[in-house]
Amino acid sequence: MAQPATQNPATPASGTRTGTGTRTGTRTRTGTGTRTGTDAGTESGTRTEAGTENGTVGPEGLRTRTHTWDAPTSYADAGGHSGLELARMSLDGRLPAAPICSTLGFRLVEVGEGHAVFEGDPGEHLFNPMGTVHGGFMATLLDSALGTAVLSALPPGRAYTTVQLGVHLVRPVLGTTPTLRCEGATVHVGRTTATAEARIVGSADGKLYAHGTTTCAVFGVPGTP
Repeated sequence: MAQPATQNPATPASGTRTGTGTRTGTRTRTGTGTRTGTDAGTESGTRTEAGTENGTVGPEGLRTRTHTWDAPTSYADAGGHSGLELARMSLDGRLPAAPICSTLGFRLVEVGEGHAVFEGDPGEHLFNPMGTVHGGFMATLLDSALGTAVLSALPPGRAYTTVQLGVHLVRPVLGTTPTLRCEGATVHVGRTTATAEARIVGSADGKLYAHGTTTCAVFGVPGTP
């Protein structure tokens, strides 16, 4: 799956995992250039986000953004369900959302056979050095909607992985840009390959911000007939 790139590498995160299953890590950012912030995760399934859209503003411009995530469970571990059933289980909470959803601030909001919709919230915490939301955020939204659209068309025992992702960014995304909506749909789903296309639009105004395509490899889940 595509990963959002970072142009200014952050100080490596340090973290601990206790025997109770709680995951804790820290990142920092101060007005003098040191990064600070906290990321905390538990296996309880609670998701909360502290602060305003751009994070909590502290002394000397300090920003803090806290999020939680469930212990990850892969679709392969969920049993013999079709791709559409697995996506719907994630949508209604029977399966936990992927941790990256909480990390970046986006979520699955709709799924049907060959069709998936994600929504994401831009913010200052996603800025690149130019002062706009990093293109990797849009690439991740596109990759998620494209991949889930492909998944939703697969029968039990079949899985996919992204082998090509094409992204076109047509409008800048600012920290104040309202929620973005990414709609993906399959174009072709075969025994060994699948293709899909997606668009990112403003949920409030319908303006196009990005569009993309994917090619996925389709294969049997290891251990299944």
